[in-house]
Parts: sequence; structure tokens; C-alpha cells
Amino acid sequence: MTAGTVTIDLHGMTCYQAQVAIDAALRRATRATYRLELVHGYHGGSAIRDMVRKTYAKHPRVLRLELGLNPGVTELVLREY
Repeated sequence: MTAGTVTIDLHGMTCYQAQVAIDAALRRATRATYRLELVHGYHGGSAIRDMVRKTYAKHPRVLRLELGLNPGVTELVLREY
């Protein structure tokens, strides 16, 4: 896993597949990984977005969620810069 921000594209995945991909990325994240940028989209529905925000808001490795200007992206903050 690289340093800084890691981007994961969740387009075309089911909620289960997306959760498996996010959990794997969280396991592989090193101390050099600050954020996981999850690109889930929003035009095709909000199931993955809702699952991400509900499941990972209280995850022990996640400090907080950041919702930017793009409603199709959620960032999981693992460490502060």
C-alpha cells in the first residue's frame, strides 16, 4: 500500500464486494497511509454510499469520515497529516 491517500473505485460492486475491498485496504494500510478515498458514485443509487458511511463511521481504524464537495466520494481519515 502506498503512502498518503489511497483511492479505491467501488463502481460496479455490490455492497458486499465493496465492504470486502475496503476491509482489505484497511488491513493493508501502513502508518504512511493517511486516508482512503472511496469513489462510490451517487447517480446509480446510494446503497454503497450509505453502507460506507454507516459501517465505517465507528470503525476502530477510522478517525472520522470526510464528505467533500463531490457527493460521490467519501474519505476515511486514518491519521492526521
